[in-house]
Order: sequence, then structure tokens, then C-alpha cells
Amino acid sequence: MKTSINIQDQFLNQLRKDNLAVTVFLLNGFQIKGKVKSFDNFTVLLDVEGKQQLIYKHAISTFVPSKNVQIEM
Repeated sequence: MKTSINIQDQFLNQLRKDNLAVTVFLLNGFQIKGKVKSFDNFTVLLDVEGKQQLIYKHAISTFVPSKNVQIEM
């Protein structure tokens, strides 16, 4: 039986490993530009101009990386 692939975790982990800049769109319309440093089931830790911002995933609408991210499907 094939195990399910968690696309969200693969995507965030590749952003982190590649140290890619990403724009995070929040549900309230705000945009945050930074780099993913870490994440768990509920939060994403971004480095934004040398400062840390912990964002709850339930507040996030969209991630837009500075270039395409390769993940396994």
C-alpha cells in the first residue's frame, strides 16, 4: 500500500532547505516576505529581515516562492 504524501510538508521543507524567499499572504490581506526557518503542524517560523515571525497556519492563505519548488508527487 502506498503511503500518503504530505505536499504541504514537502513544500515548506524544500523552501527551508533551499533558503528561498517567499511571500506569505494572510487571510486578512497582509503580505509577509521572508524565508522559512522552521514549521510544525500549526505554525511557520519566518525570518523577515533578520527578525523572527511565528505565523499560525490557520491565518495563512497562500505561499508564493521566489522561484518554483521541486517536490515529489
